[in-house]
Order: sequence, then structure tokens, then C-alpha cells
Amino acid sequence: MQIDTDVIVDLQKRLRRIEGQVRGIQNMLEEERECRDIVTQIAAVTKAMEQVGFKMLASGLANCLQNPSEAAASGYSVEEVEKMFLKLS
Repeated sequence: MQIDTDVIVDLQKRLRRIEGQVRGIQNMLEEERECRDIVTQIAAVTKAMEQVGFKMLASGLANCLQNPSEAAASGYSVEEVEKMFLKLS
């Protein structure tokens, strides 16, 4: 499944930001911060990861729709990409 280069750059930027958030959560645990604050940050990381997944799949799906025979030959039929979307939801 082809993913647009601009999308890859954006996803990498998002993942680096998420990596920083996860390190922040680790620090919060070490500092014995309030549970609700830690849970709030975990929820933010979870949401950010979901957005990374959806953006990646949306880009791939757009490519699949533009080149359906090529995508299907690579094992990424529209139905397969739909299944991947459902895994994220």
C-alpha cells in the first residue's frame, strides 16, 4: 500500500511527539503524580496513536481507490483496507 511521502513525514512528526508524551508519562509515574493526571496523558497518547493509524490508512485507501488493480495485486483490496480501519475503531 502506497502512502504519500508528505503523509509519512507528518506521521513521523506525530510519532516523535507521542514518544515525548510517553516519556512524560514515565516521568509522572516516577514523580508519583496524581492518577487522574497520568490517566489524562495516557488518554491523549491513545487518541494521538489512533489518529496516526487513521491518517496512514486514509492515505493508503486513497491510493487503493485511485489504483484498485495495483492495490489488489499487492494484497490491499478495498475490503482489506476496510478491515484495517475497523481494527483501529
